[in-house]
Amino acid sequence: MRYFLDPFGCAKNQVDAETIMAVLNESGWTPCSSAGQSDLIIVNSCGFIEAAKRESINAVLAWKNRYPEKKVLLAGCLAQRYREELLESLPEADGFLGSGELPAAALAASALMTNRRFTGAALQSAVGQSAAGQSAALQGAAGAPDRTAPGDRPLLGFPGSAYVKISEGCNKRCSFCAIPLIRGPLRCRSVPEILEECRRLLGRGIRELCLVGQDLASYRPGLGKLLRAMAELPGRFWVRLLYLHPDSLRARPFPLISDILSLMEQDHRFLPYFDIPFQHASPSILKAMNRRGGGAIYLNLLETIRRRLPDAVIRSTFLTGFPGETAADFKLLLDFQAQARFDWLGVFAYSREEGTPAYSMEGRVRKKAALDRKARIEERQVPITEDRMDRFVGRTMEVLLEEPVGSAAEAPLPSGALLSPRGPGAAGGDSLWLGRLYCHAPEVDGAAVVCSADTQKLRALKPGSLVPGRISRRAGFDMEIWV
Repeated sequence: MRYFLDPFGCAKNQVDAETIMAVLNESGWTPCSSAGQSDLIIVNSCGFIEAAKRESINAVLAWKNRYPEKKVLLAGCLAQRYREELLESLPEADGFLGSGELPAAALAASALMTNRRFTGAALQSAVGQSAAGQSAALQGAAGAPDRTAPGDRPLLGFPGSAYVKISEGCNKRCSFCAIPLIRGPLRCRSVPEILEECRRLLGRGIRELCLVGQDLASYRPGLGKLLRAMAELPGRFWVRLLYLHPDSLRARPFPLISDILSLMEQDHRFLPYFDIPFQHASPSILKAMNRRGGGAIYLNLLETIRRRLPDAVIRSTFLTGFPGETAADFKLLLDFQAQARFDWLGVFAYSREEGTPAYSMEGRVRKKAALDRKARIEERQVPITEDRMDRFVGRTMEVLLEEPVGSAAEAPLPSGALLSPRGPGAAGGDSLWLGRLYCHAPEVDGAAVVCSADTQKLRALKPGSLVPGRISRRAGFDMEIWV
């Protein structure tokens, strides 16, 4: 039997999708690159905000409309959060597999092929049987017991890079966030389990280990302990930390940020890249969000990082239109943006999610106002990011190669393949590679356009390898680098 997987959502969802693939492959299923060739279509959904939910549901509707004879399995966060409602309202989905039920993926898939809607009590029973003996910390971070090890699972990202999920769920309880409703409370994998996954990935040629979790800084065995253990791993590779809650970094009595900075100073494999979602700067809005910070506190944290690590790259996210956000609150956010000068910044308009404390809060902000504020911040961020990237021009740095384009490729680009927003002309020709520098996290930041006057040299490069090059200029958000 053959399956096609249509993945949505965040990096943690990608690990879940890879885990589904591992479970199915071990059970004799064959992945295929075309839905038309498959017997089963799996939509691994996101249920975090309204736009993401619509996208996942529309995918189910589109696949069923295009291939009415095929079975469609809705997996992931949306299935976990809204199973009972979707059983009635989404008959186009032949079955559901929640993000906490991944070990039962093969059982669910096989049941669908025998025309049974595998869900509810039968699924819960199967999950319990499949998860017996598995690490009690997580279900979504690894395959089923006695099957494909986490470090051996299929990888959906570009060559050379892999996400390593160190925890599941969250205890922070931000008032706008549905993650605890979907993925439950915080559960953490053990340090030895994570190290074994990293060893296996490095043995497969992975050169970038991206640690992910809802909040890495809340990792219970201690993030510093985990990173120090990872520092004992031999070889040349990158470690990137994705998502550090600012309140966790400030927590006492454990000076976590000092531990992280010290390790980055001593071992340059740990990239000075910080993904810290501040969300806002107004103390009153942050309090309503169930966060403890403020603009001045956050600026002090940024100053600490940059004083110790002048080359630190900092990404953040803002949330506009939260209930009660006034023009004065928004002005504080704009002032904070101007002073913080983030390298990268993502902005989201507030999504009202049922079941969260913010859902019933008074002072709702009109959607248009929230979107206008979002657009204003994004417009102001462009020159800041461009200026921050200019500091790398003229330097020699390593680039992680992802894919060849133009005449550097051995075959034509597939339909719909993305080039740098500037196109090949930014590099002075059509023989180039795309890759990332340490200042680029996968998928969310800019790219490195890799060039050489020697076409044969470009053809000899390998996807997933680290190579040195000199950055010649910035083109928009992208960097041109010559090897």
